[in-house]
Amino acid sequence: MSRKITIIGAGSVGSTIAYTLSMESLASEIVLIDINKQKVAGEVLDIAQGTCFRDPISIVAGEYEDAKDSDIVVITSGIARKPGQTRIELTQTNVNIMKGIAPEIVKVAPKALYVIVSNPVDIMTYVFTKISGLPENQVIGSGTLLDTARLRTGLSQHYEVAQKNIHAYVFGEHGDTSFIPWSCADIGGAHFDDYTKIMKAYGKKAEPVDQEAMIQYVRKSGGQIIANKGATFYAIAVSVVKLCAMLLSSSDSIATVSTMMNGEYGVEDVCLSMLTLVGPNGVQGKVPVELSDEEMEKMHASANALKEVISGIEI
Repeated sequence: MSRKITIIGAGSVGSTIAYTLSMESLASEIVLIDINKQKVAGEVLDIAQGTCFRDPISIVAGEYEDAKDSDIVVITSGIARKPGQTRIELTQTNVNIMKGIAPEIVKVAPKALYVIVSNPVDIMTYVFTKISGLPENQVIGSGTLLDTARLRTGLSQHYEVAQKNIHAYVFGEHGDTSFIPWSCADIGGAHFDDYTKIMKAYGKKAEPVDQEAMIQYVRKSGGQIIANKGATFYAIAVSVVKLCAMLLSSSDSIATVSTMMNGEYGVEDVCLSMLTLVGPNGVQGKVPVELSDEEMEKMHASANALKEVISGIEI
């Protein structure tokens, strides 16, 4: 089946998403759009020349009108934070960029599902939802999908067990107020405390995980990568492509993505991540698993932190 995915923004994240998509069989057509025409032309040429080893796929450097009939539009545009720049200043700059993009892309692709990756992603998802005029089910932020992947990586290394057997998630903001709801986390159906006991009974080295150290690992991974190599793009690209696969599948999946909250956990009028049912029709609903009182407080703290930022910007 022919599938078309448009990516807006040909920076490190956008171009890596395009490259990763070109190695998969999700799309038959990829459109990459960027204000820097020379950069996007170079990225497309480089990616396209590697596709001779796979089934034919169309990859083009385009304009907004080339996004017509897209099944999915991925938005990565925005600038990185500069030294001395406050979070709100950065947010307002990227909000202004989003305000320029939204009407242009929605005009030509009103039926597409939109995946927002631009940071701060929860704020950008909220802004796009508000200004696009699209139904909320069509707008999905990448949210804590990457954070959850980082969490499972850390837990996999700690317990020496395959990531696919770990069912643990990161909720809330993609940022400093994110949290891990340990009450609904398990390894192969066993709660973490029980799993530790089971492994010790087998004579395997198994120590309880340091929960505070693990959330700090999740929160600080991005900063560590940026300090070491200047930017993060591989893991987020794979996360976004996985989300695209969910949206193009024949049935729904559950993922920690950022969407508009409408009273779940007593939170509304803000976008953040919780377990969400997504599929070919976009957001199909939330999965409000039971949280402990402490986790509920963390969810509200995350929502309030995001609302404080929203109150300081002009949409």
